[in-house]
Amino acid sequence: MSWPAPSETGRYVLRLFVTGTTSRSQRAIANMRRICEQELAGKYDLEIIDVYEKPEATRELQVVATPTLVKVLPEPLRRIIGDLSDKEKVLAGLNLAPSSAGTSKP
Repeated sequence: MSWPAPSETGRYVLRLFVTGTTSRSQRAIANMRRICEQELAGKYDLEIIDVYEKPEATRELQVVATPTLVKVLPEPLRRIIGDLSDKEKVLAGLNLAPSSAGTSKP
């Protein structure tokens, strides 16, 4: 399986691998959506992949644990494992500095 190229330059292509509708998966999805809207508004494609439904999707990107966020583009490819509740760790993994709009803690 090959992922689509970004439609615009500077666009982030992200894949979030989760396992079903567990509380940890739901928390990771909510955290990532919030971070994307605060820090990448209009500049990202986020695909949520349930490994129970698409186990073959884990092979190409070598996902061995969930939840795992994979930054496909821009390169380099990066993986962040966990529920993505540590915003600073997620931003570092995406090579982003926090925006002034997204610096307040929830």
